[in-house]
Order: sequence, then C-alpha cells, then structure tokens
Amino acid sequence: MNFRPGNRDEPEINLIPFIDILLVVLIFLMLTTTYSKFTELQVNLPVADAQAPREKPREVIVAVSNDGRYSINRELIDGTGVEGLVRALGQATQGDPESVVVISADAAATHQAVINVMDAARRAGLVQITFATQQPGQPSARTRP
Repeated sequence: MNFRPGNRDEPEINLIPFIDILLVVLIFLMLTTTYSKFTELQVNLPVADAQAPREKPREVIVAVSNDGRYSINRELIDGTGVEGLVRALGQATQGDPESVVVISADAAATHQAVINVMDAARRAGLVQITFATQQPGQPSARTRP
C-alpha cells in the first residue's frame, strides 16, 4: 500500500482552440456584413403638382357656461332648449355641413348641457365636433355674451 502523496498535475485550460474559433467567427462576420453609404448617394426627388391645401373649415364655437347658458360665436342664445340651439347652429353655419363645432364648456357645466349641444349639432346635420381644453396653469378664456 502506497500512502504517499503522488505528484498530481494541475489541469490546464488550453485557450488556443478557443481563440482560433473566435477569430474564424470574427472574420466570417466581417466578410458578411454589408455597409451602406447613404452620404454618397445623389438623389433627385421627383416633382409632383399637389392640390392646393383646402381652406380651413369654418369653425362654430359653442360656449357652455356653468349655469347652463349657451353662446354661439360669442352671441348669447335665448333659452336653453335643444330646438333653440338647432336654429342658432343653422344660422351660424349658414347650411354648411362641413363646419366644425367646437364645444367650449365650463369645467363646472353639467353633462346634460354638453349633451344638448351635441344633440343640436347632430340635428343640424353637423358631424364634426371637437372639444376645447386648456393647458394646466393657463388662465381660463372668457367668452363675452
């Protein structure tokens, strides 16, 4: 029985095959990569005659106060009914169905008051409706009756 410690060799990691494989992969990637040179291209873009831009559509601004009063283009509307709004919208748009209705409602206005304006616009044949808002911190815009 031999109980003497023997000479054991420490295992070594041979990095040479690993480096060879990395170099082959690097060469492969360099040869297969395509380089685009956009700065060298001289391009003359084609010319097209575009239509003249359309006129800005007519806007009808409907203001709704917090107590339920309405004004269209800064003119106070008598009454708070939908029928009165339909007549006033018809007069303001002069029968132009392409007019855009801009609803500028007070933050404290009732939901029903805004719905009345939307219903009146639908009955007047106006389908383009948008809402006016303001950025936080801006002073509120006042509309004169």
